[in-house]
Amino acid sequence: MDGERDELADRVRALLGVAPGIEERRMFGTRAFLIDGHILVGARRGGALLVRVAEENGATLVLRPGVSQALMGSKTMGLGWLDVDASALRDDDDLVFWLDVAREDAGGES
Repeated sequence: MDGERDELADRVRALLGVAPGIEERRMFGTRAFLIDGHILVGARRGGALLVRVAEENGATLVLRPGVSQALMGSKTMGLGWLDVDASALRDDDDLVFWLDVAREDAGGES
């Protein structure tokens, strides 16, 4: 078990609450949170947050401190998938920002 991943998953769960259409699944070593069957965010090893965004927004968001294009194994994902390092998620305001971005972009192509 990865304590940092579990702690982040607990924070995400608490902030998302029981919103309609939200479910949680284990996927690809991540505690994924889905909305209407599509990945919204995922708590990853080391406390990093996987965030699904619209690719046009990802090109700007990837420039923020602690943010990079997500890696799945050795493959770099497109700009619609970002990893946010634990250092950029120190408080709930930081985490809420990323949850809001993911929810706003949930309908976009990634």
